[in-house]
Amino acid sequence: MKKQLYLIFLLFISIKGLAQKENKLLREGNKLYEQGKYTDAQTKYLDAIKINEKSFNGAFNIADVLYKQEKFEEAANQFKNLSQTAPDKETKAKAFHNLGNSLLKTNKYEESIEAYKNALKNNSKDEDTRYNLMYAKQLLKKQEQQKKDDNKKDDKKDDKKDQNKKEDEKKEKQEKEDQKNSKDNKQDQKQENQKETEPKKDQLSKQEAKRLLDAQNKEEKNVQEKLNKQKVKVNVQIEKDW
Repeated sequence: MKKQLYLIFLLFISIKGLAQKENKLLREGNKLYEQGKYTDAQTKYLDAIKINEKSFNGAFNIADVLYKQEKFEEAANQFKNLSQTAPDKETKAKAFHNLGNSLLKTNKYEESIEAYKNALKNNSKDEDTRYNLMYAKQLLKKQEQQKKDDNKKDDKKDDKKDQNKKEDEKKEKQEKEDQKNSKDNKQDQKQENQKETEPKKDQLSKQEAKRLLDAQNKEEKNVQEKLNKQKVKVNVQIEKDW
């Protein structure tokens, strides 16, 4: 029994010693943090976590260091996890507050607003969180307005692009029509020139026909007159049945 109590005592002393060492590292890290030596502070916090893997303060301080080093996405992930494991409402509110700040820095305004609201649910008296919430809402409104303005500009660009395209198509169509008309005019002019140089077939055919007809009539008349001059009597022998 005494042996068991002795072992328990040694275990208690060991745990107490580790806790003291952890707290010492955290205090050293905090001093470095206040001096702006964030990398050195992070090293101290990590050493504290090596002693106690469940060190909430160590993890929280590392998240703060990440934020100070402008590693906002990493900090946001860390604070999000801490908001789920916080031991009490006040600490949970701090984790949500810092989560909102980290998200705000990455322009995730809607998510930061939700984080601030959760912080106020756990600590409704936190005026810093309330102010940050209003500020995030203003930034979100500004962002949405900017998107609307950008969309209008894009629509105008698209309309202008469509108008230019239509004008180009119209111009191209007109050029094709002009080329076609020019080609047709040249073809018509060529055909007209050919007609002017070609013999007038229809007119000459009528003249030729009239000339030939006149010649034929004259020839027939001469032949007839010649035949009339050469007429002779012909005796025809008729056989009788008697």
